[in-house]
Amino acid sequence: MHKLSGDKVIYTFRTEMEPVLTMKPGEEVQVETNDCFYQQIQSEDQVMMEIDFDQINPATGPIYVEGAEPGDLLKVEILEIKVADKGVSGVVPGEGILGDKTKKPIVRIIPIQDGHAHFKGLKLPIKPMIGVIGVAPSKDDGDCPTETPWKHGGNMDTTDIAQGNTVYFPVNQKGALLALGDCHAIMGDGEICFTGLEVPARVRLRVDVIKDRKVNWPLIGTKDSTMVVASGDDVDRAIYNATDETVDLLSRALHMGFEEAYLLTSIGVHMRISQVVDPRKTIRSEIPHSIISTEKLIENI
Repeated sequence: MHKLSGDKVIYTFRTEMEPVLTMKPGEEVQVETNDCFYQQIQSEDQVMMEIDFDQINPATGPIYVEGAEPGDLLKVEILEIKVADKGVSGVVPGEGILGDKTKKPIVRIIPIQDGHAHFKGLKLPIKPMIGVIGVAPSKDDGDCPTETPWKHGGNMDTTDIAQGNTVYFPVNQKGALLALGDCHAIMGDGEICFTGLEVPARVRLRVDVIKDRKVNWPLIGTKDSTMVVASGDDVDRAIYNATDETVDLLSRALHMGFEEAYLLTSIGVHMRISQVVDPRKTIRSEIPHSIISTEKLIENI
């Protein structure tokens, strides 16, 4: 198994990047990730807005996957996420959904023990997830900062990017050039005050390449569904993009006309909020396996 240390980071997903590791399809890698602040916050007395924001949202990588070419899918199985024994969360005036009502900044260091985050006498079961994960963007989309989600992935902040699930990315550049970071021990859908429980982590992945499969946005395969993860400048646009991609995929995979696939999406597919606090907002549409399995969907597009 390959290992990649957390000092190899990027802050922008670029169309051209120098890889720090090369892997063959089917191989595994353990990636050391940093929290979104690059571990700059070590005390509740710190003021979050006074840290070095040039070091925000580091993503470890990029990883070159042999055989990945534009027009393919990169398959990334999330085998394990091990988080640190404490995490950081905070509130900043002007940030998040209720930033206009927030009067003072706060930082909280939250211990993690026995699979729970301990906060103000509460024991919250953790569900580790990857906030930032993506590949090199297309030349049409151009370079994308790691804080921003788009068609290449990036800062999707989607709770289902978690252990046991598989993420599929459209390959835009040779080798795909995968990078990841910004893990959370726990986060609510929406990430409404702009942080989850931010933690360093060790993530074990298996990568593979699926040849000649066309998608416009990342997909997540879970035990129950396939999710289309799409973003937009506002929630309405994100929903539009997720719906448009979902209808197109169902139309192709099930050999339906547009109107029938559109109808099926309305009666059988669920729209869920991923995050509403990043530079672009993110929605995921959930296609149950009762309609079509992830494997069959990908096989038939």
